[in-house]
Amino acid sequence: MNFKLNKKSISNIIFVIAIAVLLYPPSREWFMRQIAFAPSIKNVEKSEKLSSYDWNLKGLNTESINFKELENKVIFVNFWATWCPPCRAEMPIIQKLYADYKDKVAFVFVTNEDWEKVEGFFNKNGYDLPAYNSASVLPDSFTQTNSIPASYLIDKKGNILIAKTGSADWNSNKIRKLLDKLIAE
Repeated sequence: MNFKLNKKSISNIIFVIAIAVLLYPPSREWFMRQIAFAPSIKNVEKSEKLSSYDWNLKGLNTESINFKELENKVIFVNFWATWCPPCRAEMPIIQKLYADYKDKVAFVFVTNEDWEKVEGFFNKNGYDLPAYNSASVLPDSFTQTNSIPASYLIDKKGNILIAKTGSADWNSNKIRKLLDKLIAE
């Protein structure tokens, strides 16, 4: 059998491989991580102020809190789910950031899934992020989107400097420099 690869055959093979990569969840998540960019940062003057800190959170692998306890701290809030491909794609990136900043920044990972589901996902992937279920009405600042992942970076004065829907590179130098600056203020 004499088989020659011409341009059309090669492009068809590449197309089939690309489709397979995008349909297979682990490779799709890997691909999303590769194309994730650091989120854009708003100037304090242009940023929205957090509408309220009154929000009860039921700790799944950590103590339950009222969000008021985090007032005057730098806060990273992430709404996510184990079934969400963009959420799963950004989790390893966020885990690296959390490992370096967990003692300086308040991290809040909110899901509507139960602990059993989250625990299996965390154990499988080696995550130790503090996970919560919302136990009361969310502050209005967090209800502007129903999409996940949705992430917010809030400074000590309650300014929402980043409001990002979709996966992002949260472990970038740009974000680390911003966190260092916010922590020092």
